[in-house]
Amino acid sequence: MVKTNFKNYYQILAPDYPEWLDEYILTPRMQKQAGISVTCGTIYTDLFPDSTFYSSLDHSIGVALIVWNFTHDKKQTLSGLFHDIATPAFKHCVDFMNGDYMTQESTEELTTKLIEESPEIMALLKRDGIKVSEVDNYHLYPIADNDTPQLSADRLEYSLSNAAFVYPQTTMERLAEIYRDIEIQTNENGETELGFKTKKYARELVKLTSRMSVIYRDERTRYSMQFIADILRKISDEGHISVADLYEKPESEIIEIIEKSDYVKVFNIWRKAKQIKKSKEEPKDVYYVHHPAKIRYIDPLFKGERISKQCKIAAKAIEKNLLYDMDYYIFLSKIKQF
Repeated sequence: MVKTNFKNYYQILAPDYPEWLDEYILTPRMQKQAGISVTCGTIYTDLFPDSTFYSSLDHSIGVALIVWNFTHDKKQTLSGLFHDIATPAFKHCVDFMNGDYMTQESTEELTTKLIEESPEIMALLKRDGIKVSEVDNYHLYPIADNDTPQLSADRLEYSLSNAAFVYPQTTMERLAEIYRDIEIQTNENGETELGFKTKKYARELVKLTSRMSVIYRDERTRYSMQFIADILRKISDEGHISVADLYEKPESEIIEIIEKSDYVKVFNIWRKAKQIKKSKEEPKDVYYVHHPAKIRYIDPLFKGERISKQCKIAAKAIEKNLLYDMDYYIFLSKIKQF
């Protein structure tokens, strides 16, 4: 197994760790993901004081291991590993930069290109008799990816890892209990999907992910992601970075560039901020954010049927999550328009 701070977690996801996967993980293109946080940059502000650095590479490995655990299929597993290979620094902030804050998919089109431009990955695929078209689109495999609110390896992995490490909500022991209750089931559309054998674990995942779903789009998150996006746009327009830099440099190097720019003062105010402000009225003379964000939620299967149809507690948790009000102007009073 490759060296990682999350070895125990990975052993839960795949007790029979696929050693063959390490060669793919250790390629230079995949290793670039190690410098990107799954938090879309929010880890760099005191608005999120307890957050742990969990990289895009860590997430991609986790997705691959979940796929492997349930399918033992190399092609599907690699599609999970490669699914975020086109993720730039600050992750979905670049989607915000592109105006795509609702679907957050604007960077995915580069996946095939980056795989094909990696001589190391291409050599491994050739050796293993695998075509690029079989691993460059994890949407082909419903265990790896599917539509909200279904449960897929991608959606499951970031839910578990975020709950354990990034926005601590549960223990590793409880996480393992939830995970071990999952199996492959058939959903209402006749498609394969990850589902639960036991109602209490399906309900617990809903409660857990509903809380985190709010975190993914609360005032702190929406403000931070748009703030970073706007700074990235500014330093890009001024020639300090290129779009290519966002795919080649780790976030630490991009931050160094920001610290040498005219935006270091506002960036440091954001980094040290403890609490965001919100208002139903448009604030004056400050930089503010006023738009919604992508809603991430899960309504998993329990014995082939959505848990929301079988459990009132789960249904209420989902309903409360979906009703979260994002119609606020959000701002930090010390940051003016820039």
